[in-house]
Amino acid sequence: MTRKTGHTIVRVLGVTKSFRMGKVEVRALKGVDLEIFAGEYISIMGPSGSGKSTLFNMIGGLDKPSDGKVFIDEVDISQLDAYELAWLRNRKIGYIFQTFNLIPVMTALENVTLPMTFAGMNSEVAADKGIELLKLVGLGERFQHKPLELSGGQQQRVAVARSLANDPAIILADEPTGNLDLKTGEEIIDLLKTLSHDRGVTVISATHDYKMLNVSDRVVWIRDGRVDKVEHRAELDITVGGIGMESQEARPVGDQTAGSQSTGPNTTGEEGAGA
Repeated sequence: MTRKTGHTIVRVLGVTKSFRMGKVEVRALKGVDLEIFAGEYISIMGPSGSGKSTLFNMIGGLDKPSDGKVFIDEVDISQLDAYELAWLRNRKIGYIFQTFNLIPVMTALENVTLPMTFAGMNSEVAADKGIELLKLVGLGERFQHKPLELSGGQQQRVAVARSLANDPAIILADEPTGNLDLKTGEEIIDLLKTLSHDRGVTVISATHDYKMLNVSDRVVWIRDGRVDKVEHRAELDITVGGIGMESQEARPVGDQTAGSQSTGPNTTGEEGAGA
């Protein structure tokens, strides 16, 4: 069942993104329009090269569109200078990456408190909050461990705690289960869903992982740099063992087309530069 959600927190209007590859211009995004509401859990799904990670980077202010606009809480981020954009990313958005992106010489607690330090928080207050966040993700007893002393799943839990450091309105998760085994991946998915539900945080995940469908309020299907369709969770029917875009675990079931067994987004078209 789709939860009641709030105001528009992300608006993407006519966003295009082109890259130069030698003498060739590749269009990774081709006029994307998208509206995301506060408190939603959104999965952006598509084959490799479809543009989903490029769109993720546009929403997160990690890259700039070639054309079009991205609004975060009605702020046009293309109009922000470097300082203003850094402030917005630090205060409004928490990031989770496939490769964890933890600083190896820092403890779990130090990694979690780093965004708070950048925000000017008192070190004692930051430490107390960091410990509470690590307890929240199930790592209250391992806050003095460094990343290499933790399993992959534990490192991703540290990354989740870090993403919550400054109480962001949005969490952006780029393939958050990509480097994890099945069971650990499911635990991270459940953790993100709980945080979205309990804290009202908007979670936007770029993913190949079909297990995300079970927790998403809506799924944005990207194909060839465009939004192919947007589906509510209630509109999705999952068949285990079917053939998906990059997965052998599940596929969406929709209208059958003549001569075709696959009913998910067509993945045979030209791919863009974005993953």
